[in-house]
Amino acid sequence: MSNPTIMVIGSINVDLVTVTDNLPDQGETLLGNQFHINPGGKGANQAVAAARLGANVQMIGKVGQDSNGEDMLKALEKENVSTTMIESVSNVSTGIANIILSNHDNRIIIVPGANNEVTPEYVKQYKEEILKSDLVLLQFEIPLETVMYCLDLCKEYDIPVVLNPAPAREMPEAYWLMATYITPNETEAERLFSEKDSNLNHKLIITKGEHGVSYSMNNERFIVPSYSVEPIDTTGAGDTFNGALSVALSEGLDLPSAINFANAAAALSIQKFGAQGGMPTRSEVQSFLQ
Repeated sequence: MSNPTIMVIGSINVDLVTVTDNLPDQGETLLGNQFHINPGGKGANQAVAAARLGANVQMIGKVGQDSNGEDMLKALEKENVSTTMIESVSNVSTGIANIILSNHDNRIIIVPGANNEVTPEYVKQYKEEILKSDLVLLQFEIPLETVMYCLDLCKEYDIPVVLNPAPAREMPEAYWLMATYITPNETEAERLFSEKDSNLNHKLIITKGEHGVSYSMNNERFIVPSYSVEPIDTTGAGDTFNGALSVALSEGLDLPSAINFANAAAALSIQKFGAQGGMPTRSEVQSFLQ
């Protein structure tokens, strides 16, 4: 079987990571331990995760015409993610994420920058490339109208969509229904979906950190347990999960097996530093599962 083609339409950021023992209180100044500049953005992270696991990955997005943008394009190319549909724009800077790591937890503030320029009009010019994809992977760090355009398009042409609703944003129910699977974490699920959302229950794959992942089959919810590992940096775990899940589903795995595969990839990712730095290769995941 040939490797699946996954189209990622999403964000590209630079991660500015500060490591500290304790989070500051309001108005407090603390001394940190480390500072790192890493490639990031949910779209780019998920693209890298899928590419390392063997998929043919293409990405639609934008960066600024600045050194950060140049570095992010080089990083994606190094990971074998196709960047021919990523444009450098002069009017805004490359998106950034300020990340504070403390005691194996993180706090993140995002400034979208060029990611806000990923408009429906920009994406439309790549319609033919999208239609050749085995699966489309979306997140909420680009304009919501672009996400909805992509859902409309994929629904019309029966292309599977994995929608990662992060950061959590409201959207009309008709568009949620267009996604094949929706992958919130617990916090996002509580904010966006109530227990009354029975129409969406079969689409929800909810990541619960160390407590595993819940999914629904035949009107019953199940838990796929997480793998017990010692975390070093949890920043990219969700993105690794989404990239791996997309690869597994594109290869035809059933849902429980696909989730288990994604859980293994996420477990490996949190044992190294950096959102993309810890993302595993296919052979690493296979060895871990064995």
